[in-house]
Amino acid sequence: MDRLKFIAALVLLAAGIAGFYVFADLPSVARGALVVVGVLAAGGISLFATEAGAKFREFARGTVAEVRKVVWPSRKETIQSTLIVFAFVTAMAIFLWLVDKTLEWGLYDLILGWK
Repeated sequence: MDRLKFIAALVLLAAGIAGFYVFADLPSVARGALVVVGVLAAGGISLFATEAGAKFREFARGTVAEVRKVVWPSRKETIQSTLIVFAFVTAMAIFLWLVDKTLEWGLYDLILGWK
């Protein structure tokens, strides 16, 4: 039975997309509305009329419950962490620049004699 519902959802989706091209003489807003209606109808059937949709809704509820359990950092902690990351990135950039210039000097000036 779920297979038939998924097929019906695909037919509605295809009908919405086909309507966009079949009714080329309609304004773009109306053609876009056909696609939106097809997508919403297909999504509604898939989400609310099938067992897979029920499992997905349960998964989404569980996900929302888990997100509510997360302890989000305060503004001060976020700013401090961001500043630490910026300082580390700046220090690494300077270090890598120094390594690059040292290797360049050693390779081109000392070994190859290019100036």
